[in-house]
Amino acid sequence: MTPVQTASAMIIVSGAAHAVVNAILKSGQDKMSSRALMDGFSALIVLPFAFIVPLPTGAWLWLVTSGFVHFAYLFCLIRAFETADFSVAYPISRGLAPALAATVAVGVFREPISLATAVGIVLVSTGVMTVGMGRHVSRKALAWAAATGVTIALYTVLDAQGVRAAPGAPSYIVWIYMVDGLVIGVIFALWRGPRFLLAARSEWKAGLAAGAFSLLTYGLALWAYRLGDTPRLAALRETSILFGVAIAVVFLKERLTRGRLIGIATIAAGAATLLAAG
Repeated sequence: MTPVQTASAMIIVSGAAHAVVNAILKSGQDKMSSRALMDGFSALIVLPFAFIVPLPTGAWLWLVTSGFVHFAYLFCLIRAFETADFSVAYPISRGLAPALAATVAVGVFREPISLATAVGIVLVSTGVMTVGMGRHVSRKALAWAAATGVTIALYTVLDAQGVRAAPGAPSYIVWIYMVDGLVIGVIFALWRGPRFLLAARSEWKAGLAAGAFSLLTYGLALWAYRLGDTPRLAALRETSILFGVAIAVVFLKERLTRGRLIGIATIAAGAATLLAAG
């Protein structure tokens, strides 16, 4: 496989794992405690590797800046899941991200983009938004989901630059999980106080599973960004919504409407266009 093909395969697997992580988060009773558990377990899993991989020399500024954006993202994501169904909040937030990430990557960092990639991004974003807009959405839910989409786009571009500036992908991957888990996870746990301890007693197994899946989903995405261009890969990752809809229908018993089927077909067309563009 070529580096471009490898990056495409990694980003699709990343998207599938991402849908599982978000479904676990949505199913938890206390969203913030669930996220604290997930990030904490992720940090514990990668902790031994922090003594093996090189320090992310050259990428510290990207890493710290991304950490702040990740905190904002997680806060917005939790609020979005608290105010809307998974199959509404998830598509809206993910649908905005590819177009915004491409705009920043091309406009600020001068990354290349072809016409086929631009068309694929439009198709994926349109399809994802269609999946999420098939029912009434409150203004509050829409606002939190939109804010989540903006933060996704920002951390995507920041981390793509950071992983390329680091000595190697494993270095950046380990340390971004260390920052998110040991800082953001602790902040969320302290925020919830005694309620976090109650949630931990009943949800630690789900938190461990989500933490492990989280390493797979974003670790693969970061490695892919080191191999390929951000606009195409960021949009291709949003095929996660196809897995997300399947999870919502089968396990969360949410309804599959005609509008969502149209959205799914549009996402598939966009994904095919992006794969061809690579």
